[in-house]
Amino acid sequence: MSLPNSDHQVQRIPTADIHKSQNEDVYTDSYGRRFTPPDFAIKDIYDAIPKHCFQRSTFRGLSYVLRDFVLIATAGYCATYIHTLSFFTLQCLAWFAYASLQGAFMTGIWILAHECGHGAFSESPAICDFVGWILHSLVLIPYFSWKFSHAKHHKHTGSMEKDVVFVPRTLKSKLEYRGKKIAEVLEEAPLFTLGGIIARQLLGWPVYLLDNGTGQTYTSRRKSHFDPGFPLFEKGQGKWVLVSDLGLAIMGFGIYICVEKFGWLNVMLYYGIPYLLVNSNLVWITYLQHTDPSIPHYRGPQWNFVRGAASTIDRDFGFVGRHLFHRIIETHVAHHFVSRMPFYHAEEATVAIRKVMGDAYLKDTTPIPLALWRTARTCQYVPDDGDVVFYRNENGIGPMGRSKAE
Repeated sequence: MSLPNSDHQVQRIPTADIHKSQNEDVYTDSYGRRFTPPDFAIKDIYDAIPKHCFQRSTFRGLSYVLRDFVLIATAGYCATYIHTLSFFTLQCLAWFAYASLQGAFMTGIWILAHECGHGAFSESPAICDFVGWILHSLVLIPYFSWKFSHAKHHKHTGSMEKDVVFVPRTLKSKLEYRGKKIAEVLEEAPLFTLGGIIARQLLGWPVYLLDNGTGQTYTSRRKSHFDPGFPLFEKGQGKWVLVSDLGLAIMGFGIYICVEKFGWLNVMLYYGIPYLLVNSNLVWITYLQHTDPSIPHYRGPQWNFVRGAASTIDRDFGFVGRHLFHRIIETHVAHHFVSRMPFYHAEEATVAIRKVMGDAYLKDTTPIPLALWRTARTCQYVPDDGDVVFYRNENGIGPMGRSKAE
């Protein structure tokens, strides 16, 4: 298997499998390309972005909410005619098309609530939290619980010790988790990779919410985003976690009423399956934003906020990404530097910050399914030691792939 190049083009060095070059400040990514940790300041980023990009408009934010609800309602209305189709096969195809579209529209609602959680939706924190709580509750997300944990992720992105989501496994922890023989035998098999992708897409989000999967290790057994006693939450945040739970309880009761009135099958077709697709979209979007052979992770004093914010990658999802998903895929790097900047200014800001970031800016235009496969095959763990580390794998894929000799 060959590794397609990303848009992050840097000079290659000939050594195939090293963590660090003779220059103390130059490393190699998993493609074998030179990497120097960024040394620009956050002020350089802010100064480069046009001032109007920081302006937040409640009216404009609400207009996107209205647009997405119109799309959701239109799709739901059209679905009421699916039963009139003459052939069962056509009905199945129509329901598949409906679920795909509705899942995308509902993902847009999730992303607008994400804007609220960052304070990017409105100048008013109260409006942000009220709108975000409603929107996230509608797609069964604990708004405040997620807001608190997600803020810590943004604060410590790329840190092996302090990031709270998509923290890479080290070789030692991976072997302890799966067993050395299983890792060596199975992880080379494409079917094993495919099974892992499917499991992540189906279970990744609920496992993260319920058990802090892919996050930091806590000694406490209380690891649920629904539990105000989860150690991730700080003093005074517990009551807002309960408000999140209340939102989900209200939505759950609404779903129960709909099941009683319309039947479980209709609720599953109109809401349940699109909801599962929202979860799946959320998983692959965030996974690919923070997992790639070109993305570094830092330990100790090598980490700082700027380096962490640069340790994410922009991708391209065409019309869906730019319009239905509100550019969350195409402008994620800028979002990590300035999370309170609204998404509708993020493309302009991305152009501006690229001039400051230079080679530190990461973008990959590989089609999403291929990028998902490549990342699953190559990004399996990071070395146990080292202050700047990149992903390696059991497959021997790429210059940093671990050979059986190791």
